[in-house]
Amino acid sequence: MPTVALYNISGEQVGELTLKDEIFGVEVHESVLHDAVVMQLAGRRLGTHDTKTRSEVSGGGRKPWRQKGTGRARHGTIRSPIWRGGGIVFGPHPRDYGYSLPKKVRRLALKSALSSKVNAGDILVLDELRLEKPKTKDMARILNNLKVDDALLVTAEKDESVEKSARNIPNIKPLIATGLNVYDILAYDKLVMTRDAVAKVEEVFAQ
Repeated sequence: MPTVALYNISGEQVGELTLKDEIFGVEVHESVLHDAVVMQLAGRRLGTHDTKTRSEVSGGGRKPWRQKGTGRARHGTIRSPIWRGGGIVFGPHPRDYGYSLPKKVRRLALKSALSSKVNAGDILVLDELRLEKPKTKDMARILNNLKVDDALLVTAEKDESVEKSARNIPNIKPLIATGLNVYDILAYDKLVMTRDAVAKVEEVFAQ
């Protein structure tokens, strides 16, 4: 089972924590990680792009000239796609780009992401993280003690003091354990978790 150091908010090691091997010690599947990241980014696409077809552009209510006798090609409307200002034939329309991977694949991807952080030594576990009130300066001091400047900060439950103190610090993202996802784990250099958050993740994956 993988073992990581346990730190306090002063940056001092106060012990060690053994992590569950089936969650933090699995073989890293890069192809599954790639699939999970692509799925997440696809889900974030707005899909609001839109072009007008010939029935949606303005004008073109009458036939521009009679069918025969002019020597010109026959046309029924000036809003035909071959006219300047006409409709678009195969242009984009609003759509949902989101899709879902099988549950087992999503779980494997998250376990692979967590294991990759453990393998690289980029996970830090805090014995406790509590702030009396929201104060960015206090959070910055804690992160400085841990020598962290680019990290995903994970707590077990929603803590407004921690969230408000961390959200204004560049390259630091506060997150609760149930919101943990592959993209955010891989996007930040370090993964900082409280001991309670680790327990929460292990509890969820044990089900």
